[in-house]
Amino acid sequence: MSYWSEFLTIALIHLFAVASPGPDFAVVSRYALSFGRKAGYWVALGIAAGIIIHVAYSLVGVALIIHQTPWLYQTLLVVGALYLGFIGTQAIKAKPRTTMSSDEFEAIKPKKRKAFIVGFITNGLNVKATLFFLTLFTTIIAPETPFSVKFGYGVYLVIATGAWFLFLTWLLTQPAIFKRVWRYSHWVDRAMGLALILLSAKLLWEWFLLIELI
Repeated sequence: MSYWSEFLTIALIHLFAVASPGPDFAVVSRYALSFGRKAGYWVALGIAAGIIIHVAYSLVGVALIIHQTPWLYQTLLVVGALYLGFIGTQAIKAKPRTTMSSDEFEAIKPKKRKAFIVGFITNGLNVKATLFFLTLFTTIIAPETPFSVKFGYGVYLVIATGAWFLFLTWLLTQPAIFKRVWRYSHWVDRAMGLALILLSAKLLWEWFLLIELI
C-alpha cells in the first residue's frame, strides 16, 4: 500500500496549521525581533523539540486517552492557558528600546537554554497542537497504517515545524527589517503579549464551559 496520499494530506494540513498565528508564532516573533536571530533560532528549535512530545503520546495512543479523559484534558487546558497568560503578561510589560552598544545588547539577550526552554514549553503546553495531533492520529491517519510509517510522519512533523520557525526567524531578522523594527519592537512585544493573554482568556473560558457541561 502506498502512503503518499496520506502523507501529502498530513503535510498540507500541517502547513496551514503551523503557518497560522498562534502561541508559537507569537513567541518566535517576539524573541527574534527583541533579541535577534540567534535567540529566535533557539526558540524555534525548542518548539520543534516540543513537537516530539505530541508525536510520542500520539504514537502510543495517549492522545485518545487524553480525549476520553475529561479531567486530564481540562488539566492540560488550564495549565497551558495559565502559562500563555504568564508569558503574555511578561511581554506586555516591555519597555521602549534605546540605542545601545553591542555589548549592552548581548547582556540583555536571553541564554540559549532559556530561549530553547521557552519554545519547548510553549509548544508542549499548546492545546492547539494537542487538538491538531489528536485529530491527525485519530481521523486522518488510517488505523492500519504501520507504526513505522506513523513514526516517519512524526519525524517529518518535527523537522517541518523546526524548518518553518527557523525560516520565520531568518525572515524577521533580515537587516532591512530588523534595523527598522527593533527600536519599536516593544510594541511588537506588547501586541504579542496582548494576543497571548486573550488566547489564555479564551482557553480558560472554554475550560469554564466544559466544567458547566459536566
